[in-house]
Amino acid sequence: MGRRLNDPEHSPFASLVLLSVALFSSVLVYAVVSTLLSPNVGSKDPSFEDSVMAASDECCRGVENLELWGQAVKWGSEFKFNSSVECCQACKTMCSGSDGPCLCDTWVFCGKKEACGSRFGECWLKKQKDALSPDRQDAGKSVIWTSGLIFGKGEGIVGMETGYGTLRIKLFPDCAPYSVAYILELLTLRHCVGCQFYRAEGRGQSWDSEGNHIKDAPYGPPFALIQGILEAQGTPFENMPSEACPTIRRGSVAWIGSGPEFFISLANHGEWKNSYTVFGSVLPEDMEIVEKIVQLPTKSDVWNNVNVSVLEKPVPLILRRMKKSLGDLNSNVKSE
Repeated sequence: MGRRLNDPEHSPFASLVLLSVALFSSVLVYAVVSTLLSPNVGSKDPSFEDSVMAASDECCRGVENLELWGQAVKWGSEFKFNSSVECCQACKTMCSGSDGPCLCDTWVFCGKKEACGSRFGECWLKKQKDALSPDRQDAGKSVIWTSGLIFGKGEGIVGMETGYGTLRIKLFPDCAPYSVAYILELLTLRHCVGCQFYRAEGRGQSWDSEGNHIKDAPYGPPFALIQGILEAQGTPFENMPSEACPTIRRGSVAWIGSGPEFFISLANHGEWKNSYTVFGSVLPEDMEIVEKIVQLPTKSDVWNNVNVSVLEKPVPLILRRMKKSLGDLNSNVKSE
């Protein structure tokens, strides 16, 4: 049932290809653009843990009009800040250790002066019994609180189960809180009928095995991605707001537009700049599963004058909670 992006609103790659055609129409313009957009192929990428945590450190977003519950580790009546970002950062400082779980995985802030009154600036830091199923106290327009989640190293990992293996995905609630909240809702379902991958395109001659763009190569098609839909039949989907949009890297999991279509990238797409809300990243050792899906039989199709590769047989998927041991993000993880 996945939409095939047959209109401009749902076809973000169409504009990219049309732009590429125009840019590459002359050798001079092509040279200028490739110089500006090509990543440094020779640069060494940091480890997955360090890179995702560093990217996450730049984010401190929460959901307005939401009060999350949980055991208090800092009492807001005695712990105040001027902004939700400061409150979020205070929680992150209690979640920076390399061993064991975070001491704080939830922050709740009162930032509306008129509505909060004497409680303005209160920052409650809390600890959930189950961070993938946070305890919600209240939600709605009358709620004066803004709340957010923090997942430390080895935490916040969900499984995207397919017939070719389970993709373990590290979620980014501090960068894309609304998106992650939706993913956590899907976790509560015993099915995800309609959730599937339906498009698969390899790296071609444009990107190497590490996802780095090859000098002077075109930027697609193919676009080095697998695309699918995360909308369970019978479960209403509300369009996702635009959230943090970092540069797409190999393993990035991002919405197309406001969803529910999404993609997993097999390459570093610096040329796409900050166009997509990224809500997670596939663990590096599981990218081989993505590579398997890309090798499945496809048929050619055209979406808004863009050549695409559609899977002959869509690959169903379901989201699973993961059992894990504490500690390293790359430790063995099993699905529940």
